[in-house]
Amino acid sequence: MSDASESRESNVSGNGQRPQTSLGTAAARNLATTTKSVPQMQEITSRWLLRMLPWVQVSGGTYRVNRRLCYTVGDGRVTFTTTGAEVRVIPQELRELALLRGFDDDEVLSALADRFVQQEFAPGDVIVERGQAADQIFLIAHGKLNKIGVGKYGDETVLGVLVDGDYFTYQAVVESGDHWDFTVKAVTSGTLLVLSQQAFEQVVARSEALQAHLARFQASSQRPQNKHGEAAIAMAAGHKGEPELPATFVDYETKPREYELSVAQTTLRVHSRVADLYNDPMNQIEQQRRLTVEALRERQEHELVNNREFGLLHNADLKQRIPTRTGPPTPDDMDEVLSRRRKTRFYLAHPLAIAAFGRECNRRGLYPQSVEVMGSTVHAWRNVPIFPCNKIPITESGTTSILVMRTGEEDQGVVGLHQTGIPDEHQPGLNWFMGIDEKGIINYLVSAYYSAAVLVPDALGILEDVEIGR
Repeated sequence: MSDASESRESNVSGNGQRPQTSLGTAAARNLATTTKSVPQMQEITSRWLLRMLPWVQVSGGTYRVNRRLCYTVGDGRVTFTTTGAEVRVIPQELRELALLRGFDDDEVLSALADRFVQQEFAPGDVIVERGQAADQIFLIAHGKLNKIGVGKYGDETVLGVLVDGDYFTYQAVVESGDHWDFTVKAVTSGTLLVLSQQAFEQVVARSEALQAHLARFQASSQRPQNKHGEAAIAMAAGHKGEPELPATFVDYETKPREYELSVAQTTLRVHSRVADLYNDPMNQIEQQRRLTVEALRERQEHELVNNREFGLLHNADLKQRIPTRTGPPTPDDMDEVLSRRRKTRFYLAHPLAIAAFGRECNRRGLYPQSVEVMGSTVHAWRNVPIFPCNKIPITESGTTSILVMRTGEEDQGVVGLHQTGIPDEHQPGLNWFMGIDEKGIINYLVSAYYSAAVLVPDALGILEDVEIGR
């Protein structure tokens, strides 16, 4: 073997690889400074509700909503219990009917509940027909029905959609010789509970308390009131000469609703050794606090939507809750819920509901416009922005809700409530208090104070039973 050949072989290691002739990257990385991102968090969303609500300063921790006196109370929905195939109305839930609101005799309510008769219906069944004698109360335990009337030129028109918990009509049992002025036709199969006028009068005849309550109800319903049920303000218009003008005053609710600020809190714990030794290049305490505040704000928006005391989903007036006509959110549905209020500021919908609305528009060959809000481009309908909010729940059956609202005190809309200027404040309505325990652990009590109020019923509307799967 030649000397040149021996030299080449000596430069090759025993495993067939050439020996390293420079510093490797693995070793060099030990001497290099790593460029790092701040801690990331997938939970952070756009939180449009918190950004778009006008926030009102609540200095005393409580916000009182004063309104004009309203006579028409108790136009709610009824709840039922089921035992197998048997359905029964909860007696106390009968107070949701306007004529029984405030009636506190549970024994009489139970007697009424026992007299409701269960009936099943199929798609296409006519439950009541226009012109027939109205001598029954119908409670809808399950299903969807159309309330159909006659248009100006004799054609049929859908006056509204009735769903689970709705009822019609209390006039049937307090007025004699009354007739239905609409037809109710089933869209799906379902279950009704029916109370006849005869059964109702039997209970009334045995209860003096119920007789007195119904007399008060009929007297209040005859008082002058506007279309919203508020006590009317008497005035004259279009008169000539010097007639005697009516005298009037504006009556108020004697027991207005009060909203107390709610709180979301957590205790952030950071060991002093971590804060002292591992603070470069990023401040450990600051990053811990930043992520904690982000999570707290996400919880705040969730509560503003879902809390049973002040959450928007639970505080919309029953008359402002509209079911979809066919399931998916169509342009017709969005128009109907939009038409219920003036100065609508925005829609709030789950991203999947927005996608479902887009599919319905595509099916009709419509192309909704987009608008720019705070530097972001969002979908819009009739020039009203549709903001995404993943805090709106989706049921197991694949349905959700779309909220639409007017905002601001000056427009009698929806407002957010908070208190600023509190001790150790970090952001408006949010503060943290620091302390160190005997183990050298720094504790931060992080608190956010907030609530929301609907100033008048038509400020907030909900499109319900929105199907997102088709």
